[in-house]
Amino acid sequence: MEIKRLSDELAVSGQIAEDDLASLAAAGYRSVICNRPDGEGADQPTHEEIERAATAAGLSFRYLPVTSGKVTDADAAAFAEAMRELPGPVFAYCRSGMRSSTLWALGEAGQVPMPQILGAAKAAGYDLNGVARRIANGGKTPTDTGDAKFDVVIVGAGAGGISVAASLRARKPDLQVALIDPADIHYYQPGWTMVGGGIFQPEDTAKTMGSLIPRGVHWIKAAVAAFEPENNAVILDGCRVVKYDRLVVTPGLKLDWARVEGLEETLGRNGVTSNYRYDLAPYTWKLVQGLKSGRAIFTQPPMPIKCAGAPQKAMYLSGDHWFRSGVLKNIDIQFNNAGGVLFGVKDYVPALEKYVEKYGASLNFFHNLISVDGPAKKAVFEVKKPDTDPTTVEMDFDMMHVCPPQTAPDFIRVSPLADAAGWVDVDQSTLRHKSFDNIWSLGDVMNAPNAKTAAAARKQAPVVAENIAADIDGRSAVAQYDGYGSCPLTVERGKIVLAEFGYGGTLLPSFPKFLVDGTKPTRTAWILKERLLPPIYWKAMLRGKEWMAQPEPLKVAAE
Repeated sequence: MEIKRLSDELAVSGQIAEDDLASLAAAGYRSVICNRPDGEGADQPTHEEIERAATAAGLSFRYLPVTSGKVTDADAAAFAEAMRELPGPVFAYCRSGMRSSTLWALGEAGQVPMPQILGAAKAAGYDLNGVARRIANGGKTPTDTGDAKFDVVIVGAGAGGISVAASLRARKPDLQVALIDPADIHYYQPGWTMVGGGIFQPEDTAKTMGSLIPRGVHWIKAAVAAFEPENNAVILDGCRVVKYDRLVVTPGLKLDWARVEGLEETLGRNGVTSNYRYDLAPYTWKLVQGLKSGRAIFTQPPMPIKCAGAPQKAMYLSGDHWFRSGVLKNIDIQFNNAGGVLFGVKDYVPALEKYVEKYGASLNFFHNLISVDGPAKKAVFEVKKPDTDPTTVEMDFDMMHVCPPQTAPDFIRVSPLADAAGWVDVDQSTLRHKSFDNIWSLGDVMNAPNAKTAAAARKQAPVVAENIAADIDGRSAVAQYDGYGSCPLTVERGKIVLAEFGYGGTLLPSFPKFLVDGTKPTRTAWILKERLLPPIYWKAMLRGKEWMAQPEPLKVAAE
């Protein structure tokens, strides 16, 4: 008997024997539900035998037989009623545990978010994506068959989604394209570092979503609940179904603030801030201006994160302000990085280390933020250095800039599209899904080993558009992505170290070295970041104008 826990109130397993009931009682279970009809297997004890053993062990018992593959709405309702009536925690079983898990999922529908239901089942070893429509429909079998249908459906209207929609329409103007995204506002997230440094105004980084959707593209303002790739379908909240010939998945990352104990309660107060949120970036600048002495901590969680340079950008711009204000000598800057290096591409490290020295910052590697006490202004870090046992360190602070842990969105992690780590599983060159050949992915959510930046999406969108257009024409992939990413490291107001690199840390500069030497801080790179990149983003990238982003032809390996 292998007990698989679905919730605090329910665990499931495959077929059990009479001898197992005493063990279940000893483990704290108080009730047993049998979902397997008698006589289904030759070696199967009857439910009466299990009930007698359950009674002898002091357990309540209920027999709710369900035919394999035929879980009805009445079955789900009866299971939910049993869960309400029986003393808990409850243990349920069938042949494999799948029917019991399905009954539980349908009973939880409408009360618990679908990704949480699917995630709990997946962790227990049960894939319930086959009943996603029913979960989305409150646990009942859907009767609506009026599905919308498009040539291409794009999930996520961020930098990647809008760009690839515009690039597709530019190549094939008659294509029926739908963008699915529930957000009202689209943000230029690379600008938030500049807001936190007092350079940009927050409102300059936001526009209404409706003003940016490319002409001729259908905007479906809804959240995605699940995917049915075998049916070429996307399930929306409320059980609406959108079907597609081809699918592009680019919903971005989930900022997992809750993973750090106490962080959500103190964000925006008590000196705790983050440039990773639109509403908090102005608070960063307010704290920087107000700090005249004390300790400022800047954190970086384990990879992957979007724009891996952003945590230290906040440190550099803050340090520059304190330097210019003449108070730097009174401020203790601590950069606590869960990783083991300052920057992942070694060519840029020497220039960055000079600024670390200039600002007197202490680099604390392998320090991962695990809890915050805002009112007490204390933070606890887990220190996991190689070949040593983990320890914890408590640090006082007057100001703390937090970069939150980041994961793929829940509805992606539990979907059939995800790899074992929860990211959309693509070929890193063509960005086509490895298992479903009519699905592509770009942006932060896919598993190619590139830096997760808007600059990466700018290069990926034309590749995806070109390869989808080729696929529509019956051709193989024609374009490849080389892993390009860019991180303009704002080391001081007026100078930037422009890191541009691809797969394996290969340097991929966009400009001649005499114009911009990316390994050194330059004024030219600052002008690019401050004045040129925002209009390029709004007026070129999101409109399908592939300035300096034309797709590279796919190189076919010689046989």
